[in-house]
Amino acid sequence: MPSVAAAALGVLTAAEPYRKLRLARAAARDWRRGRLAHRFDADLPDRPARPAEPELLPPNRMPKRGRGGSEKNRVALLHALAHVEFSAIDLAFDAAARFGHLFPRAYIDDWFGVGADEAMHFALLDRRLRRLGSRYGALPAHAGLWEAAEATAGDVLGRLAVVPMVLEARGLDVSPATVDRFRGVGDDTSARILTRIYTDEIRHVGIGAKWFGALCAASDAEPAALWREKVRRYFRGSVKPPFNDSARAAAGLTRDWYAPLASE
Repeated sequence: MPSVAAAALGVLTAAEPYRKLRLARAAARDWRRGRLAHRFDADLPDRPARPAEPELLPPNRMPKRGRGGSEKNRVALLHALAHVEFSAIDLAFDAAARFGHLFPRAYIDDWFGVGADEAMHFALLDRRLRRLGSRYGALPAHAGLWEAAEATAGDVLGRLAVVPMVLEARGLDVSPATVDRFRGVGDDTSARILTRIYTDEIRHVGIGAKWFGALCAASDAEPAALWREKVRRYFRGSVKPPFNDSARAAAGLTRDWYAPLASE
């Protein structure tokens, strides 16, 4: 029987986007149906495979996106979000296979499920881009999204602290205004897609918070203080307002966790 690690490795080494999507969905389905062994016997790559397009640029070389409601600006924003979701597929499967041996089977339930969600999100966004006359890969994309995974490859608490509980939590902060922007120019189709993604991402942040809390409980550590310590160590950006306090709280990330970082 193939293993959890082998299934995740297949996803991580698939470069072509729709092959990665198919493998992500198949891995999640096979795990649910008991077709994967709870083994961690594959060497994971330092970086996942990437397609020839989009061109990946450092953050300081990324073209500035306009803030207006023109179709060109909306396409640029949807493309950026599609790239985030594409990268999030790999982040979920890497988290499952790299750290799954430290946790019960429910950890794989969660992260393979997150990976399948991210694959669905990417497919929705790419389909919308194509309806608007574009596609994933047509524009440059941010090269820095995997940096957090590389920095935390040897620290499960660091990975949980930074990827779901900082990077995905930031998505909760900005999503409502983004949805409003699309609705304001009559693009209700894109707004519905982004609302679906936003709802799922609250749950994803909550999964990160759940497993971070479980590890803290096992070692009798104070979760909020340890989370801030890991963020200071591994996150290269800043934790700053505005915050979507209600969505963060729904995910188990209350203001007493992140407010001290914002005031530093």
